[in-house]
Amino acid sequence: MRVTAEEQLQEELFRTMRAEVRSSLDVTQSADDAELMNLIERKILSDSRSSVMTSGEKRKLVRRVYDSFRGLDILQPLVDDKSVTEIMINGHKEIFIERDGEVRQIPQAFESREKLEDIVQTIVSGVNRIVNESSPIVDARLKDGSRVNVVLPPIALKGPTMTIRKFPEKPMTMDELVRRGALGEEAAEFLKTLVRSRYNIFISGGTGSGKTTFLNALSQYIPPDERVITIEDSAELQIVTVPNLVSLETRNANVEGKGEISIRDLIRSSLRMRPNRIVVGEVRGAEALDMLQAMNTGHDGSLSTGHANSAKDMLSRLETMVLSGADLPIEVVRQQIASAIDLFVHLSRLRDRSRRVVEISEVLGMKNGQVELRPIFRFEEEGESEGRIVGRLKRGHEPMLHTDKLQGAGAADWRKTAGLPEGG
Repeated sequence: MRVTAEEQLQEELFRTMRAEVRSSLDVTQSADDAELMNLIERKILSDSRSSVMTSGEKRKLVRRVYDSFRGLDILQPLVDDKSVTEIMINGHKEIFIERDGEVRQIPQAFESREKLEDIVQTIVSGVNRIVNESSPIVDARLKDGSRVNVVLPPIALKGPTMTIRKFPEKPMTMDELVRRGALGEEAAEFLKTLVRSRYNIFISGGTGSGKTTFLNALSQYIPPDERVITIEDSAELQIVTVPNLVSLETRNANVEGKGEISIRDLIRSSLRMRPNRIVVGEVRGAEALDMLQAMNTGHDGSLSTGHANSAKDMLSRLETMVLSGADLPIEVVRQQIASAIDLFVHLSRLRDRSRRVVEISEVLGMKNGQVELRPIFRFEEEGESEGRIVGRLKRGHEPMLHTDKLQGAGAADWRKTAGLPEGG
């Protein structure tokens, strides 16, 4: 990684200013935020090297020194920068960021491994979680809702490793996703109607494909008079349209190995909380069985996500997850999936780094011992323009098979939604 002369000067000034401010604070421990900011400004302005810096560069330096005492150190500007969507710390000397879909290393680094460890503990303790050598992996979140994953040595060989996935302050709407080209207007209207009509929808996709963002957007179409329970490892969902909302979050075991609350525990408990719908942020294991059973026992309109490379692969993953939690015949497992889930929506991150819905498939039922899917919409690539993939989500010729929920919900133009001829 190449460091410019300007960047090198800023790093030298930062280290000098921080050391001088720390020395001054030894006798002014009671300094409040305003006093600390004034002290930093005076120190920087009095240093002759700052004369070659612009006023904007000086403000950034002041803020960076301040954040090293009061905020998340060098991470704070990155957390505040709305254009940065992911921050990856591979030990205290290496920091990478994702901006506009592009990952690059930045010149800044933590002053020491101990400083990074202090930041990790600050973040983790803020959500009442524990991470240490005996329990070196933890999921947490920042105050703004950003998702944090931490892995400590001896598991992480380079030193403390932290990944921060940022989310927008306001949940992205379906209209915004349409404007960004994630899906077309016809597919968006189709999904809105199915959410309102209480279809069980499962969102699949790879890492970074936008599953949580899409789940948030879909959740905004849940009718406001329903009671909704959200269940997550680390709370990320921002459902703002439902007043009767209960948000549940898992808990890791304590240092004695006790007190763990898993997603399975939360799903089972949620069934006694009179939910109309259950929204599970992501299923990764045996809790898939509990989720399917909830969908099969009167909680229509439930939503969830999972990791997979296609809707078909998601079926196989769900089978594996269920079998990890119960010794059931595979035919029974497949029947559970076919009965519980009405629709799969698959997202993908394409080679131009865009995130798009590439498939919407209906679960038809069982055929020859397999769960049968029928694509209703499928993304078709039409070429490239200025490095961006050109294509659209096209509707197939086959209509929906299961229209009972559309009709039961009194959906306007339900025949059009289902792809059936008018007046048939």
